[in-house]
Amino acid sequence: MSASASFLTRATRHSSFVIGACLSLLLVLAATLSWVWTPWSPYEIDMAAKLQHPNAMHWLGTDPFGRDVTSLLLVGARNSILVGVIAVGIGLTIGTTLGLLAAARRGWVEELIMRLADFTFAFPAILSAIMMTAVFGAGIVNSIIAIGIFNIPTFARITRASANAIWSREFVLAARACGKGPWRITFDHILPNILSALIVQATIQFALAILAEAALSYLGLGTQPPQPSWGRMLAEAQTLLFQAPLLAVFPGVAIALAVLGLNLLGDGLRDVMDPRLSRKR
Repeated sequence: MSASASFLTRATRHSSFVIGACLSLLLVLAATLSWVWTPWSPYEIDMAAKLQHPNAMHWLGTDPFGRDVTSLLLVGARNSILVGVIAVGIGLTIGTTLGLLAAARRGWVEELIMRLADFTFAFPAILSAIMMTAVFGAGIVNSIIAIGIFNIPTFARITRASANAIWSREFVLAARACGKGPWRITFDHILPNILSALIVQATIQFALAILAEAALSYLGLGTQPPQPSWGRMLAEAQTLLFQAPLLAVFPGVAIALAVLGLNLLGDGLRDVMDPRLSRKR
């Protein structure tokens, strides 16, 4: 049986992976659909149709400005994925590079990188976004940068710990004995062997990025009007909980399902990529 066939067999038998993959696929499909079609324009204000209950014309009702909630949720999924992809990409690229550098050079280089990572952990994404907002103003770009910076030490630590374990393996010692330099060993042997751990961590950080973006938008620091955002939908609905409680339910459920799906996917990927973990369960 080939490696890909074995992977698919283990994946389809892992309930967390299957459920997480389905929920994540639903998120991607909603975001993709919003590029080509939405039931109504998410930017069109119609005060005459405000606060409607779910009906044939507006499947999930309308918000206080008469905008279609279904359309807002679809476009909000697109913005959440955009923030997640870029923020995780920033953390993965820079953090992995720093982690590989720390593992390859060791000594004062490793110590400096790890202490910088510890320093960055002292400023969570929301706190970093608040500071950036005070200087540069609120907006999705600053939110992405803040979340991305917070992801860097996470990936640096994961990469450094995983790479250090590989550096002590026999095949790496053999490669060094053959005259391979540290950077060639890093790209030929270290990085391919820690790639699965990075993929799993990226999936988990993606979920955290979506949650952080929603929190920042809820505070008014993230995605700005007129761009739809699940977090801002929650903020706008909090004053109407008794008049129109479903306005808070729909974006809340969307955030919960997106984060749950990505976390289950990450948990499933961890087990599927390392069959030893599956056998322990």
